[in-house]
Amino acid sequence: MVSILVPVYNASRYLRECVASLTGQTYTDLQIVLINDGSTDDSWDIMQELAKQDLRLEVYSQPNCGVAATRNRLLEKARGQFVLFVDSDDWIERDTVEILMQ
Repeated sequence: MVSILVPVYNASRYLRECVASLTGQTYTDLQIVLINDGSTDDSWDIMQELAKQDLRLEVYSQPNCGVAATRNRLLEKARGQFVLFVDSDDWIERDTVEILMQ
């Protein structure tokens, strides 16, 4: 299993595209964890909505702590043998994880 870890802060404009690029991977043994780091936009609402659409998504929310603390918390949630961090305003190609696993 690969754990894809995403810290989220005010990323509502990009979040759907980011998560779609993760859930659409050709490599499917994934745990996808997103932590909302005190966003003031509707990122948390979007995260909850997306989590209902794919059971591999785990979403959490916390008061703003900064990206370093959020990444550490994400690592605590990871269950995969391998870890990949993706920023919430980015996306990856469909075969990214498969290529990395090869």
